Amino acid sequence: MASRKEALARRANRVRRQLKSVANGRPRLSVHRSSKNIYAQIIDDVAGKTLAAASTLDKDLRGSLKTGADTAAAALVGKLVAERASKAGVKEVVFDRGAFIYHGRIKALAEAAREGGLTF
Repeated sequence: MASRKEALARRANRVRRQLKSVANGRPRLSVHRSSKNIYAQIIDDVAGKTLAAASTLDKDLRGSLKTGADTAAAALVGKLVAERASKAGVKEVVFDRGAFIYHGRIKALAEAAREGGLTF
């Protein structure tokens, strides 16, 4: 039986493999969630560069947040990454949830990014 870490890595690879087949050259919005913070970045896999990024550790958000580990913080990160993506000229992305289930903080970030103007 595989360890929890190995199972999560397999799930993340399975999700990313599926994303590659449907991406059609679009950058991906990659999300990572820890117990205290949430991170989002838009990555151009063809060029191997990060186009925009935001997290609860950003100076723009740090002072206004009570904690970085709730859905309100995730929604603010989603809006911020969508704003930075539009400045970088990115409108369409594919959503890479990694090994995380589309629920709670991940869902709040995705919905806020959609409201901010990203299409996925």
